This record gives sequence, structure tokens and C-alpha cells, in this order.
Amino acid sequence: MGPPPVVTGVSPKEGPPGTRVTVRGEFLGTGPADLQGLTICDCDCLLSAEWKSSNKIIARSGPGKGRGDIIVTTRYGGRGTSTVQFRGYHETIGPMKESAVWVEEAPLQTLAWGRRSMSPTNYQHEDPLGLSVEENDKKFPEDDLHELFPEGSGDLASEHFLAGWFLLEHHHATTFDDLRAGLAFLRRKVDGQKEGQLSFLKANVGSVMDQLDTLMILKDKFETDVKEHGPDPTVEVEKAIQESMLEADKLFNEVLARRDRADATRNALGVLQRFKFLFGLPVSIERNIRKGDYDVVINDYARAKNLFSNTDVAIFKKVLVEVEQRINRLREILQNKLQEMPSTLEEQKKIIRNLVNLEATGDPAWDGICCHSSFISQRLSSCRDEHIAAEIAVVEDTGKTSKSGLHSTPLSHKFGKSSSNSNNSQSQDLLSSVPQRVLFVEELTEIVSYRFPDLWKLGQAYFSGELHVKIEPSRQAQFKRMVLTAIELFSGLLRAAVLPHTLDRMSVQRQTYGTWPSQGMEAVVPWLPRCLRYVRATYSSLIRLDLPGEVLDIVAILIFDLRLHCMSTLFQQASEHVKSLHKGETWKIEFDSKHGGITDLPSQFECKVQEVVQRVKESVLLGEQRETPLLENSNAQRELSALVQGLLLSFSQSLEHLAFSNEAMMQEDHSPAVSQLIGCPAVYRGHEKESSGPAWEQRLLTTLSNCQYTAKVLLPHLSDLFARHGFPSPILPIAAATNALNTLERRILEVYLEQKSDPLVHRVSPSLVSRVLTQIVETVAEELSRLMSCVTRFSVEGNQQARADIQAIQETARLFTTPTAQSFFDEALEAIPPLTNAADKKVVEDTLAKFRVRMRLQLMCFGDPKNQQAVAVAGM
Repeated sequence: MGPPPVVTGVSPKEGPPGTRVTVRGEFLGTGPADLQGLTICDCDCLLSAEWKSSNKIIARSGPGKGRGDIIVTTRYGGRGTSTVQFRGYHETIGPMKESAVWVEEAPLQTLAWGRRSMSPTNYQHEDPLGLSVEENDKKFPEDDLHELFPEGSGDLASEHFLAGWFLLEHHHATTFDDLRAGLAFLRRKVDGQKEGQLSFLKANVGSVMDQLDTLMILKDKFETDVKEHGPDPTVEVEKAIQESMLEADKLFNEVLARRDRADATRNALGVLQRFKFLFGLPVSIERNIRKGDYDVVINDYARAKNLFSNTDVAIFKKVLVEVEQRINRLREILQNKLQEMPSTLEEQKKIIRNLVNLEATGDPAWDGICCHSSFISQRLSSCRDEHIAAEIAVVEDTGKTSKSGLHSTPLSHKFGKSSSNSNNSQSQDLLSSVPQRVLFVEELTEIVSYRFPDLWKLGQAYFSGELHVKIEPSRQAQFKRMVLTAIELFSGLLRAAVLPHTLDRMSVQRQTYGTWPSQGMEAVVPWLPRCLRYVRATYSSLIRLDLPGEVLDIVAILIFDLRLHCMSTLFQQASEHVKSLHKGETWKIEFDSKHGGITDLPSQFECKVQEVVQRVKESVLLGEQRETPLLENSNAQRELSALVQGLLLSFSQSLEHLAFSNEAMMQEDHSPAVSQLIGCPAVYRGHEKESSGPAWEQRLLTTLSNCQYTAKVLLPHLSDLFARHGFPSPILPIAAATNALNTLERRILEVYLEQKSDPLVHRVSPSLVSRVLTQIVETVAEELSRLMSCVTRFSVEGNQQARADIQAIQETARLFTTPTAQSFFDEALEAIPPLTNAADKKVVEDTLAKFRVRMRLQLMCFGDPKNQQAVAVAGM
């Protein structure tokens, strides 16, 4: 158990119901789940509470009135205490204040100290002390007045009026002498009213005396009549009157009967005319129900109840029974309409208000909330079932088509013809190309975006008192469970469709959220960014509702997992595409002075990396409102590094396939003996044109050049690309890719040298050595002649180096030099200016002498064939 929570501060300190209150204190819980209760002025505010930290909670005040404590209850700390209070009040609406309801402008009560009532428009009381209050600019604090006089009031018209409150409120800055003067003024005013009565009597003394004399005369005459006629002289008069009435009745019975009938008819017509509203009410209710004017029916019903609810007239009671029958029928109609879904929020509120005004049994507002929640759950589940059934049908149709050998492509497309209705069905074809799961995500997010806000707003209206129903505290927890259930169902359905790997395969959740066919997941991969946009749009609409953090976290975790999966699939797609780049290799070589001959393959690889980096940045990396940055998660960082490394390594695999594929090695039998990069003898050029692609050695050398260019130039560019787009520095992936390229480069070089050296080390045929070397020497001599003729100016050192190299080659290949080759060597030496200085000539001779000594073994290989065979055997 932890320490009990303590509330030490609240802002603001007062407000009407629904005020956003910030509660501060200590030990207010370790998390949202730890917060078990929050009461403000004895009103449960847990539903609107949002836990921020152990020292801060934000909530909205309830319908409480007056001052009260703020009590926080936590799971581990129990019920807490409060050192501050919050004052709730209900705003008084007067004729000078804007209001959304009608304000009855009833006359104000009369003042206790006067007899004259104020007019309805006179809302300002004159000061009974006759003192000016202009100097009292600073008012006395109202909170202090409430503490001093809890049950009092400073209103002169109130029955709880207290003079102390009035003086502190209006004259707290008035001096004592002024108060004494005001008291004297009040006394004079009262005395003046008394003096007014005495002066009235003095002015009319004659009339008063005449009245007294008249009363004395009447008294004397009454006493005389009593003596003459007894104490009760009216008995005989009453008897005579009754006899006269009997005689008159005998004379005028028929006339009186006709008069009674006429009076009865007149009275009946008067009653019908006077109570026409009541007698026509049943018909009016039926007519307005058929028209849908329920407000008119409710107003008429309320008016009839106010007028005739306590009547004892039988005919009125009979009419009221018929009215009640029709009102019961209206209640049933409204109850059925409340259950009908879909329905807008305003329509539901209107139906609930009508049922409340009709005093319907039960709680129509809570029934509407439950109905709306059930509708959302049913709609989400039915959406899942519809799309799963549609995808199963598509999978079955695809299987039948593949088994029967048919294709889904229309015949008009196969034969280059267009059907007459192809333009009309273009939009339907485009729609059918979208996977069912993507359509499911779109429809599911649309349902939640349009239907869930109405459920939340209806619940807020219910608990804020807007619907004017009695609120049970236990229903706050039930409503919160409804909200969580709807969002959990939404999240689970989306995971089952596009993130099935995030669900527990052994749990009951998988049955609840549905099982999609495994064949349809591949088609969803390119549409994941679009699905992410739909879910983000729904998340934005939920954020605007000011939902509790516990609800929003469910969708936030879903978006994070979807972003991570989207990033993974985008990189994996790019890796697969890069692995297949070798299929589109054209072997069109572009020469660069710095990097040699390379093809367009590295450029295609760079473009693909740029594309996937841009897409990941736009759709995944950049977080939106209330989303956790993806790269702040350690697991996401590790997965991103592995994905980048896989993407970079996939290019080395594509290059390896180009270098060592079976197709490349099959070209070996048809390729010339000498590389095309240095020229080919005329005898082999015919064979070169017959091959379907570049020779194996050109493939190896071109791939080798691509490896070097990628390692030295392209990978540093890609490292800068990742940095510019906000990705972590790919140090390890770049190092792994560089290492793989270096390894591939060594393998290619080893294969190339092995293939080039085999004919020269007797592994093919010794008789072909002379023929092959003769052709190679001719080609080398021709290339040297061409290169020397291209040089415009030789330095002394360059002259020495060129002359020494050409003479060394001549001495080495002396036995394999043909006349053609010798002529090319002579042309190369003639292109070099002669050396005139003896010292320069001696440098060339010394260089050749050292060459002969150090390269003796190699020279023996190109010497006498017998020695060559001996050296070859020794080498083997």
C-alpha cells in the first residue's frame, strides 16, 4: 500500500457545472489504471478525469452546488484528503443576460421595509440609508461573505436578508459617522410615514364625527325595532317570501322549465366553447402524430395536465383518459424510433427530450446510449463478415481460374480490341483492383469516424445534465467500458485484417476479430501506406473529442505497430526489387575518367533507395498529432537498421548473380580468347557478334567496376541521403554492404584470373599456347602503337619509362612475336622521341638489366618450349 493521495491545489476555485478543473497534489496515483475515484463537491467526476502525473489530474466539475472538498481515491493509496475546496454554482439567468432558454419575467417581491412593490423593470434598489456608494470601488470578497453568513443574503427582497451582509457588501468602506447619519435618515423616513396618518385624521375630523353620529342613530333604531318586533323580525318576512315563490312557481312552471332548458343549453355551449382545447385535444394529438409534430403534442399535453389534472368533472376525466391513451401510443412510437439505427445525434437527443417531457418510464437517455453502442459493435462486426466473405469468394474464384487454365484478362485486351462498354466499366475495374482488406479498412475507419463521436457526445450530454434525466453514478463506469469496448473492437478488427501477426494465435480474440484467408495478405502490402492514412484520419477525429488517454492509447499503439509494419514491408519490397535488378541489365557501359566503365545498374539501385527512403519518411517516419516518434523506440531502431542493411546487401546479391549466373558462365564457350576491353583479333570478331550478350570476362570486369563504384561512391551518397531525410546514421549497414562488395570483388577477381591463366598453365592444350600467345602479342603490340601515337608530349622520365616498357615486352615475347607484331612495336618506338643524352640512355639500360635479373623465372616461361614445359611441371 502507498500513501493516501492529498489534494493541495485547484484551478479555478469555482465555476458552473462542466468547468475544466486542474487538480494538483501528492500521491495522486502511479498511472491511469491506479486512479479509482474523483469527487468534486460530492459529485463523481471519474469519467472525465484524465491522469497526467502523480501530482496532476484534469477533470470537469459536476452539477454540485456550494463549497465542497476534492477527494481522490487510488488503488494503492485508498481515499485521500483535501486541503482546498471548490465552489460550484449555477448561473442565474436574468433579462439582461444572454440565454438559450426562455426566462419568465415575473414581478419581483415587495421590500420588507416598504408597502409599495417595484415594477418589473425596476431592478435597482435605492439605498435605504440614503448614502452614496461611489467611493466603494473595491467590493468586499463574496467568498468571505458566504463564510461569514452561510444561510444569509444581502438582497433587500430576500426573506433571508441580513443587515450585516448588506453593510459589508455596500458600505464596508463607509465611515462610522456616515452610518450614523444614514440611520438617522432611515428613522426620519419611518417617522414621516407615521406623521402622515395623524395629519390625515386631523384634516378630516368633521367627516369622522358625522360617521360616529350615524352609527349612534343606527344603534338606537335597531334597539327600537327589537322592542317592537322581537329579537328575530325576519321569520315572518321569510315565510311570506316562500309562499310567494310557491305561487309564482305554479303560475310560471312551463316558462321556468323552458328557461332552465335554455340555461342548460347555453351553459353546455359555453363549456364547449370555453374548453374547446380539451375536447379537441385527442383529435389534435392524432393529427400531429401522423404529421410528426411531436413537440406540438407534448406542449398541448403539458398544458392539458396543468389545467385539468386535478379536475373532478367526469366529462373532463373521460377526455383525459383518451388523451393518455394516445400519449402512451406516442411513447411507444418514440421508444421504437430511439431503437432505430442509424440515427444522428440531434435526432436522438430530440427523441430523448420528448420521452423525458412525456414522463416515459425507465431511462430513455441511457437506453439510447446502449442502443448506439450496440449498433456500432454490430456494424463493425457485420463489416468484417461482409469483407471476409468477399475475400474468400475472390480466393476461390482465383483458385478455380488457375486450375482451369483460364486468365482473368478480357479477350479484347488480348487481341488489342476494346469493348463497347470498356469506358463505362473503367471505374469498376479500378475499384475491383483494390484488395478487400483495404476496402475493409476504409469502411471500418469511416464507421468509427462518423458513428463513434455521436456515442461519445451523447454520453457527455447525459452525464452533464443536458438531457435532464436522473444520473446514476454507477453508469459512468459502464459508459467508460462501452467506449473502451468499441475502440478495442475497432483496433482488433484492423489488426486481424492487416496485422495478424500482432494477435495471439491461441487467444479467443482471434475468433472475435475474425480469420482472414492467408492468401490475401500479399496483395495488401503495397496498400499499407493508404491504410495508415485512413487510421490516422480516424485517430485525429478521436483526439478532437477530448477522450480519456486510456482510450486514445489503444489507437496510438495500433498506429505505431502499423507504422512499424509498413516500414518493414516497404523496405522488404525494395529489397526484392533490388535483388531482381540483374534481370534488366542492358550491359550498356558508360566510361568515367575517375571510376572506369560502369553500367546503369548502380544508378537504378540508388533511385530505388531514394524512392523507398522518401516513402518511408512521408508515410511512416514523420509522426502526426499525439503519435510516438518511431525512431525513439529501440526495437524500431534495430529493425530499421536490419532493414537498411538487407536493402544494401540485396544489391551485392544482384551483382553476384550477374557475375556467377549459369547464363554468364555459358557464354564462356562462345567468348573470344582476348578481352573486348583491350581489343580482339579479327579472326575472333565474327564469333563475338554471334553471342547473345557480352562475354563472360566482360561481365566479370563490368561487375567488378560496378562493385568498386558502389563501394567508393554510391554507398557514401546513400549515407548522406539517410542523414538528410532524418534517418539514423547507417554506419553498421554501410559497413556490412562495403564488406560484402569487397568480398564479391575478390571473388570476381579470383575467378577472372583463374579463367585467364588456365590456358597458359597447360590445363587446356599445350599445342595452343603458341597460337594463343601469338594473337595476344599482336593485340598488345597494336594497342601500344595506338597509345604511343596518342601522346602529344613526352617528359624525360616518361620517355625513359615508355622505352623501357616496350623493350621489356619485346624481349619477353620474342619467340611469339610475328612480323605484324614487330611492325606495331617499331611504330610504338618511333612515336617516342629519341634519347640524346647518354645518361638517359644508361638509365634505360640499367632498368632493363634489373628487369632481366628479377624476372628471370617469368622470362624462362616465355623462352624455349622445353624450358617452358619444365617450369610448368615444376609449377604444378
